[in-house]
Amino acid sequence: MPRGPARCAASPGAHAAYSGDVSLPFRSRVEHKTYPVVERFNRLPRPVVFLAVLALVIIGIFVPHVGFLATLLVALLVAFLVWSTWPLCTLPERVMRIAVLAIIVALTIVQAFPRS
Repeated sequence: MPRGPARCAASPGAHAAYSGDVSLPFRSRVEHKTYPVVERFNRLPRPVVFLAVLALVIIGIFVPHVGFLATLLVALLVAFLVWSTWPLCTLPERVMRIAVLAIIVALTIVQAFPRS
């Protein structure tokens, strides 16, 4: 039995998903593109991910002038996680995630534009 689009050729419009005629919503496209990266992170032990994020935040705090880039990387990661899990979260979970993101963004801004 053939695999892929040829197997579905009997039903009308079956090739639309394979030929690029149908435009997926933005969220679906992003989830599809980032799936391999998310799966790679998911396979890592939880302490490794935690320690990596902690190391980036510590680098961001203690390295002058360019340390904010490490914190910015953490902010982007948290923003992606908030965006990707938003439909699955309840209201209190959403509020807490936005609060964490706001704190990290505020820390990044303070590090990027220090008072001299």
